[in-house]
Amino acid sequence: MSVYLAASALEDLSLPSPMVRVILASILALAISIFAGPRFIAFLRNHDVGQHIREEGPAGHVVKQGTPVMGGVLFLVAAVISFFVFSEYTTQALTVLFVMLTCAGIGFVDDLMKLRHRRSLGLAGRWKMVFLVLITVGAGYLAHRAGQPTWLAIPFTHTRLQLGLLWYVLLFFVIAGAANGVNLTDGLDGLAAGTGIIATFTFLSIAVIAYVRSSPNPGLREPRLVDLAILAAALIGGLIGFLWYNTFPADVFMGDTGSMGIGGALAGFAIMTKTELLLLLVAGIFLIEALSVMIQVFSFRLFKRRVFLMAPIHHHFEMKAWSETKIMVRFWILCGILCALAFALYYRSFTVFNFLRPLPK
Repeated sequence: MSVYLAASALEDLSLPSPMVRVILASILALAISIFAGPRFIAFLRNHDVGQHIREEGPAGHVVKQGTPVMGGVLFLVAAVISFFVFSEYTTQALTVLFVMLTCAGIGFVDDLMKLRHRRSLGLAGRWKMVFLVLITVGAGYLAHRAGQPTWLAIPFTHTRLQLGLLWYVLLFFVIAGAANGVNLTDGLDGLAAGTGIIATFTFLSIAVIAYVRSSPNPGLREPRLVDLAILAAALIGGLIGFLWYNTFPADVFMGDTGSMGIGGALAGFAIMTKTELLLLLVAGIFLIEALSVMIQVFSFRLFKRRVFLMAPIHHHFEMKAWSETKIMVRFWILCGILCALAFALYYRSFTVFNFLRPLPK
């Protein structure tokens, strides 16, 4: 018996505990992103992979012309490597990874087209929508294979709205909205990366809380939630390392590759944790950015008047002579407030969001 216990103890010591793996995933991704950053940026410069600035954009952005772009590849690769090292490859986490990388793939094609044609416009919007529909089909299939329920959790009401097939339609709006929202936000140094870190940390916290509360017995807790936490931690680590080089004045931009990858990841986490409604708060900054563009277009076409000095809304504040750093930090603060509210709602209504168990009667 003593020999058996000793062998079991050694086996336990040979594998890091779930929360240790989450921390290590973040550290590894951070290290890869930090140490590979200078060589990667030099590679982009040597191959003339530079940003093309819109002529109608803020005048102060002209100096950014030629800054290396497609830096999203750096933190995405760092996150993927770290995830594969520490993951148990559950379907839930792989689904989020699929959405993240395929959305990043759309951004990658968009970035390549901009570089090839030497302009700020890349892939046509209709083709982006077609690809996002295909991604939704793939995500819906994987979610179905994972046994993901098709209800929508309603906070405070203690109810779950059964959507049936309409849930798969909801997936499209979640994925397309998040990916395009982050993409629109990526207009200032450090803005999309910083808000992306805060939003992803919210989903990391949600996954950890759900894991801890999945069973009072640590040995019986849900591994699927650990995998989601590992992927979130890896993405955070990669983003922090990237932000080191992306803060004002940026040495590299993430490009559509990075912004759409972040948006895809946030959408995937919301889908797999059954927090689709809470994404409105977690991604609140990105929603505000997208709405500012929609309002601007609608107002100009209907009334020939502009609501904002320039859209998306962060450019409006630039036109009011706010510095990039002030806008960035204030948007980070607002993002943090919205994400804290989302987490409080999740914690308060945990039994409604908990997809592992039916609602108590």
